[in-house]
Amino acid sequence: MLMSATITATDADFEEKVLKSDKPVLVDFWAEWCGPCRMIAPALEAIAHEHGEKITVVKLNIDENPATAAKYGIMSIPLMNVYKGGDVVKTIVGAKPKAALERDLAPFLA
Repeated sequence: MLMSATITATDADFEEKVLKSDKPVLVDFWAEWCGPCRMIAPALEAIAHEHGEKITVVKLNIDENPATAAKYGIMSIPLMNVYKGGDVVKTIVGAKPKAALERDLAPFLA
């Protein structure tokens, strides 16, 4: 089995894993009950594998980590934020195929 290239974050370590990262971080806000979230998981895993040296892919379960979800006003999922230097620099809403996600992320993968 391939080791997961995505990283799991929690309310407790979000600052350390995401806000203090020295490279851009794509955070996937998701939940177990969210079908579209499960649909994009393989694409995010592939992006993490292929572009791991440029961008870190982090998954945050909003049911288990409500404080971070509330802090960033996450109302609907799937929603992905790209953080750079501790700030949200891009928001991607909804399930998209891998190619579309890579287009959205192109500035961070260059």
